[in-house]
Amino acid sequence: MATILVVDDELGIRALLSEILTDEGHTVELAENAAQARAARELFKPDLVLLDIWMPDVDGVTLLKEWASCGMLTMPVIMMSGHGTIDTAVEATKHGASAFLEKPITLQKLLRAVEQALVRPAPRDLTPPTSAAARLGAPLVSSMPMSLTGAHESYGGLVGGPDAQAPSSQQSFDLDRPLREARDAFEKCYFEFHLAKEGGSMTRVAEKTGLERTHLYRKLKQLGVDLSRNRRG
Repeated sequence: MATILVVDDELGIRALLSEILTDEGHTVELAENAAQARAARELFKPDLVLLDIWMPDVDGVTLLKEWASCGMLTMPVIMMSGHGTIDTAVEATKHGASAFLEKPITLQKLLRAVEQALVRPAPRDLTPPTSAAARLGAPLVSSMPMSLTGAHESYGGLVGGPDAQAPSSQQSFDLDRPLREARDAFEKCYFEFHLAKEGGSMTRVAEKTGLERTHLYRKLKQLGVDLSRNRRG
C-alpha cells in the first residue's frame, strides 16, 4: 500500500478522497493549500500526490512546475479540477503530471488512475527516500504474538459464530511492527475465514463483509489471498 497526499482546498473533497483511499488500504495525508502541500511532501515523502488545480494561494499547476524545476517531482502527481480545460490538462502533463481527473471524480476513474500511477515508475532524486516500503522493512526488535483463537472468542460477532471453521484461526500476529503490516495480516486472515466459511462464494462473502464484489476482488488480490483454495468444485 502507498502513502498518498491529497491537496485540495475543499474540505468535502479531501474527506471523500481520504475515506475512499483509506478504505483501499492506503495511508492518506491531507493539505488544503500549497504551503501545507510543500510541508507534507517533505515530511511524509508520499508515493503519490492528488493535486487540485484551483486553490486560493498558489494553483496546482504552479506548484507542479515548482516541484519539477527544483528536482522535487520524485513521485507521480495526478491533477484534479472541476473547471479544467484540454489546454490545462496538456500543460499539467507537459510539466510532469501522470494523469488528469475531472471533478466530480467517479470511484472507478479515481481507483484506476491511482493504480496506474503507482505502478508507473517515477524519477527519483539522489536522496534516499523515506518511503513506506523502507519503513516497513525496518527490523523488528521483539515480538508479541497473539493467537487468533483468543481474538475469535472475544470477537465472535465479527469473524463468525463458535461453530465456524477457519483454517487461519490458529495464526499468530506479531504486534511489534508497523500498523499497516499488522492490519494487512489481520485482514487477510479475516477474509480467508469468511471464504472458508462460505465455501468460496464471493457473493456471500461480499454480503457478509459489506463490500461490493469488485472492491472485494481488489482487496483479496492486494492481500495475496488464494481464491482457488476455498472454491467448491
